Amino acid sequence: MIVIVDERELVINGYASMFDREGVATTGFCPTEFDSWFTAAPDPDLGSIEAFLLGNCDGRRSLARIIKKRSSAAIIAMDDQKTLDETLDLFAAGVDDVVGKPVHVREIMARIGAIGRRAKTSDNELEAGPIVVFSEGRDPEVGGVPLPLPRRELRILEYLVRNQGRRVTKAQIFNFVYGLFDREIDDNVVESHISKLRKRLRQRLGYDPIDSKRHLGYRLHSD
Repeated sequence: MIVIVDERELVINGYASMFDREGVATTGFCPTEFDSWFTAAPDPDLGSIEAFLLGNCDGRRSLARIIKKRSSAAIIAMDDQKTLDETLDLFAAGVDDVVGKPVHVREIMARIGAIGRRAKTSDNELEAGPIVVFSEGRDPEVGGVPLPLPRRELRILEYLVRNQGRRVTKAQIFNFVYGLFDREIDDNVVESHISKLRKRLRQRLGYDPIDSKRHLGYRLHSD
């Protein structure tokens, strides 16, 4: 999930719509709402955030410093008109990247992937044993062969690969895929998506790489 902070609701809604078409959940705040929410948000909620996008708003540098204290997610500032002084000040405050608008959401996702890379293979990959997912959105590979997946299953697989070896709850997966505040969708849909994903992986690998424990969640085995 991506959190967008901007003074303009139109900007938030515009980017939310574009990210949604790419299968990426978002939520948006004005700066004052964000400060109040972020300070009180539980750690598991913050753990399902991939990145913070800081658009036009006062106090962006202060927001970046606040975010860095509680989250390791990427922070990207978006500027209508980039200036050298502002860019340098943002980097000094802890922002990971500064982009000029207009910018395509796929480029933003690629930049997020580059910032938070945990891959051991190359700059655009996340690897868990025979499973490789790619930050630019192409089909993942299992055993070196592409495995086309519906976008929700792809997002779940990406989250499991990012957290390989760690157990994650159904709620954490739901927040990552659908967003923190989407309560129109029953979180039991996660179980359905994971069931289908496990079947596809089992057919390809010959075994089930996803371990599940009732009330504890899911964990991806890397081998």
